[in-house]
Order: sequence, then C-alpha cells, then structure tokens
Amino acid sequence: MRFFSRVVCICNICFILAVILRWVELSKRAKGNFDGAIGFQPLEATLVILGYGAIFLNVIYLFFTLYWFFSGKLKLIPRWIVLFNVLIFPFQVYFFFFSS
Repeated sequence: MRFFSRVVCICNICFILAVILRWVELSKRAKGNFDGAIGFQPLEATLVILGYGAIFLNVIYLFFTLYWFFSGKLKLIPRWIVLFNVLIFPFQVYFFFFSS
C-alpha cells in the first residue's frame, strides 16, 4: 500500500513537471524556437510518459483509497501522500478532458 502510494505520488509530481514543460515548450514555439524545453530529451520523455500515465494510476489509487478508508487501513499511509494524490486528480481531469 505504501509503495503504491509513493509511486503514484512520484507520477503526479512528474505530471506537474510535464505540464510545466509543455507550457514552456509552447511559449518557446510561439517565439520561433523549436528546441525542446530541456536539452536532454530522454529525461523530458520520461517525465512526460510518467506524467501523462499518472491519471490512470491515480484513478486506481483513488479506488484503493476508498477501499482502505472503509476498511480502516488508510492509517498506514502518510496523510500528506493521500491528500496530495487526491488533490491533484481534479487538475489531471481538467488537463486531459477540458483543456485544449
């Protein structure tokens, strides 16, 4: 449980970084510079893959969190990880389904 929570938290951090990288890259393209946001492309690709896949892991995590909450096992996971993962989910839904 704790390991999965931490993996989802790391993926959510990568999601935040991927969104920031996308914003930086779009602003660079508007100025005419077509280079990537980071000079090291494998790092950027890893952040984007982990970040964009985070919504799937977060949905699974939220179902498990509800199960753990009702079974009383949620106390084993640090509260800040649960709170961070739950709070980032609406931003992920907005980013994937409502932003252009």
